[in-house]
Amino acid sequence: MSEETAAADVLSAEETSEQRQVRLDKRSKLLDAGIEAYPAALPITTTIPEVRTRHASLGTGEETQDVVGLAGRIVFSRNTGKLCFASLQSGDGSRIQAMVSLAEVGEESLARWKEFVDLGDHVFVHGRVISSRRGELSIMVDDWRIAAKAILPLPNLHNELNEETRVRQRYLDLIVREDARATVRARAAVMASLRQTFSSHEYLEVETPMLQTQHGGASARPFVTHSNAFDTELYLRIAPELFLKRAVVGGIDRVFEVNRNFRNEGADSTHSPEFAMLEAYQAYGDYEQMADLTQELVQNAARAVTGGSLEVTWADGSTYDLGGEWPRIDMYGSLSEAAGREITPETPLSELQGLAAAEGVEVAHATHGKYVEELWEHFVIDSLDRPTFVMNFPVDTSPLTREHRTRPGIVEKWDLYVRGFELATAYSELVDPVVQRERFVEQAKLAAGGDPEAMRVDEEFLRALEHAMPPSGGMGMGIDRLLMAITGLGIRETILFPLVK
Repeated sequence: MSEETAAADVLSAEETSEQRQVRLDKRSKLLDAGIEAYPAALPITTTIPEVRTRHASLGTGEETQDVVGLAGRIVFSRNTGKLCFASLQSGDGSRIQAMVSLAEVGEESLARWKEFVDLGDHVFVHGRVISSRRGELSIMVDDWRIAAKAILPLPNLHNELNEETRVRQRYLDLIVREDARATVRARAAVMASLRQTFSSHEYLEVETPMLQTQHGGASARPFVTHSNAFDTELYLRIAPELFLKRAVVGGIDRVFEVNRNFRNEGADSTHSPEFAMLEAYQAYGDYEQMADLTQELVQNAARAVTGGSLEVTWADGSTYDLGGEWPRIDMYGSLSEAAGREITPETPLSELQGLAAAEGVEVAHATHGKYVEELWEHFVIDSLDRPTFVMNFPVDTSPLTREHRTRPGIVEKWDLYVRGFELATAYSELVDPVVQRERFVEQAKLAAGGDPEAMRVDEEFLRALEHAMPPSGGMGMGIDRLLMAITGLGIRETILFPLVK
């Protein structure tokens, strides 16, 4: 198999082993000849993108006296007697041609190039910038060096990597696919946009513990570990909420955190056991104000990725409009309309059970609120064709949320649905320490009854609340899901290095 044009897409173990040994032998020969295979530094004067920008208008066959030193990974190589050609690729995917000729580098250097250089190697080249007879921007090389010798071959750059390879060997995905590099850039743009929007509203960014003595802030099953130093059981964070609220108690009136959370639950196209989360709290705010803020955050992030548009193009080529004012619908009202019967916080549990049975909806750890939420997803969620805030949830499924100021049995909470999945959630926060204790106790009963996601009584958090937390709005949004909403990708594509089995 020749490496003149590209490596095989998926090499057999035997082929890989053979190529690896050939390249290891080349490495040894380089070292024996006193040539560094992995030098610490190189006389680089510019980058491939800079040269492409500076000489974008260079005509076919034109030459310059601009002498540069740059480096890149070889992704194409062709040796033709007295002249060798190679395409060097930078980290952003930009490419430039290197022309290594007998006339410029001499017989010995040309022979070394042919003997030692392979696809996947990083090489440094020095020489004049020219345009080839085919109009390709090139470096007429007068000197070159190995910058880093690749021991394993690249996959075929002309074939699509399968999903497992893309996820498990993301470094190959980044080398091969422009879409993979674009996703990383999109995520960076989203993060910068989020922080800029928060800054414009005078929020402060903080950090809270990832290892906690008690898990809380969400209904989720935690990962459990052990601290040898403290000889105690610890939990990986499932949410930063209870610590961010402590910050609000302490007087940081507008606070947010971008954090890694861990939930010991299932993994699918919208869920990952490890994921990035944004949470924000605003003193003297409520869930309506958090909806305004969240729409602004998402729309600004979309503009940052698209270059100003609120119509995003997904990976499958379809488009989705994130513009305008997003609808706000009532959970009970929309469920009643879709189910063809009135459902309220006073609807008996037996009636909800009967409706669920008739519709084939299964509900674990049955409470009124869980039946309402599962039935709502069954009846309503598929009808949402725009980003939609679903307002006013059952009280028994939202233990950290303030009761609705005018409607008993309901809390001031919304979930934001985009593309059929939950993107964000927000509350008017429960700040009454007496009621919060009562809610924790009810959750503890559920935990004792076998609900692995129920919260425990957190005495330290309650102690903080007893020092008075101002009325506040709070919001949480999945960063990975935000990328999904903007790009149309699955969660494993939006996470740079996802957890895989």
